[in-house]
Amino acid sequence: MTTTAADHLLRADGVTVRFGGLTALDDVGLQVAPGSVVGLIGPNGAGKTTLFNVLSGVLRPTAGTITWKGAPPPGRRPHHLARAGIARTFQGLNLFPMMTVLDNVVAGADRLAAGGAFSLISGLGRHHRDERELRARALAALEGFGIAEHAHRLPGTLPYGLQKQVALARACVGEPELLLLDEPASGLSGTQIDALAEQIRGFSRDMAVVLVEHHMDLVMRVCDRIVVLDFGRVISTGTPEEVQADPLVTRAYLGASDDAAPGHTNGAPR
Repeated sequence: MTTTAADHLLRADGVTVRFGGLTALDDVGLQVAPGSVVGLIGPNGAGKTTLFNVLSGVLRPTAGTITWKGAPPPGRRPHHLARAGIARTFQGLNLFPMMTVLDNVVAGADRLAAGGAFSLISGLGRHHRDERELRARALAALEGFGIAEHAHRLPGTLPYGLQKQVALARACVGEPELLLLDEPASGLSGTQIDALAEQIRGFSRDMAVVLVEHHMDLVMRVCDRIVVLDFGRVISTGTPEEVQADPLVTRAYLGASDDAAPGHTNGAPR
């Protein structure tokens, strides 16, 4: 059966990435349907970050194809994908330290500027109207994430958990159709991870999500489907229940640590 744009937002087929003589990804495939949460897991060195960087336009594959809504992506640089409706977060947050929380979130909304990026940079055309509208949208996003009271503070003055919320608000303010989350639970407490799980399921009402995460309990709670990588190859794909029951997955994790099997509350090895 032919796959249409309605079946998936993002699709990777036969993705291979080589760094000199090292094959980081070998013939990897991935499909992300609208409104779904897809988890990407695997032991350290499995190729998760490499695939994530390919999907977000940071890294160009050696071979294979990436399609967005059934067609080639509109450019392969991160800003091209952002304008097309693909947003991402980073392991290291990547917030602008000398900009306020509000201005950090405004930066994530620039794709919605009616006058385009040139107007925002040059100050010409719709610049002032766009700036007012984007700031109002950013403030509404901060309110939605429960952090509007910190709008005029610098990110570095906030606790780490709140900085994570700022990064999520920045990624979501542009109303993406696909959100790529890179280890969003790292550094969070158990209570904060519980709240994050609710947020991710809430995101899926408006967008699809690809989640790279070491906390297996979070992955199993929020994902509709999971793709498991090991040594750069996909060894299992399915629902959380199917992946947990797959002996190949168990073997891949147990080969690293007896406490690292999927579903273990302490998560996979870092």
